[in-house]
Amino acid sequence: MKINGNAVRPGMVIEHQGRLWRATKIQHTQPGKGGAYLQAELKAIRDGTKLNERFRASETVERVRLDQKEYQYLFADGNMFTFMDNETYDQIAIAGELIGEDQVPFLQDGMTVIVESHEESPIGVQLPDSVTLEIVEADAVVKGQTASSSYKPAVLENGIKVMVPPHIEAGTRVVVNTNDGTYMERAKD
Repeated sequence: MKINGNAVRPGMVIEHQGRLWRATKIQHTQPGKGGAYLQAELKAIRDGTKLNERFRASETVERVRLDQKEYQYLFADGNMFTFMDNETYDQIAIAGELIGEDQVPFLQDGMTVIVESHEESPIGVQLPDSVTLEIVEADAVVKGQTASSSYKPAVLENGIKVMVPPHIEAGTRVVVNTNDGTYMERAKD
């Protein structure tokens, strides 16, 4: 499907220079002289190389339609992660590079994810927006620090470091944003 060059959004997959790219960052620029353009940072889906490209509104780019299907995460074997189709019970193995280094630690046994594929080949995995994890290590509260809206470092059960409010202690379950790894709230369970 053809779209205008200035309609590219973060997360969108486009076909450019004969390859599939995912837009990671975009910035609209209106120079004092000449026409406006969209500066896009693209990441190749297959090998992870990056490309900065300018698209003008008059240009068209090919937006790729991806098949999205729910899968359940089963287990990891080295750098390969196995998922099961919830309807047919077929299993597929996806390399860690396609999932993303920053997303892999948030995978939990039995988690439902969306696997994106293009022409029957998996090219990415979308995790839920948030996950609930336990704090295994947290710094002690400094007296008088609770009055201000300060945060302290803590370590989650998956090894990720996160900044949490002073009242959060080790053993507390918290909800974490999977997109940027930030603390959202204390778990309600």
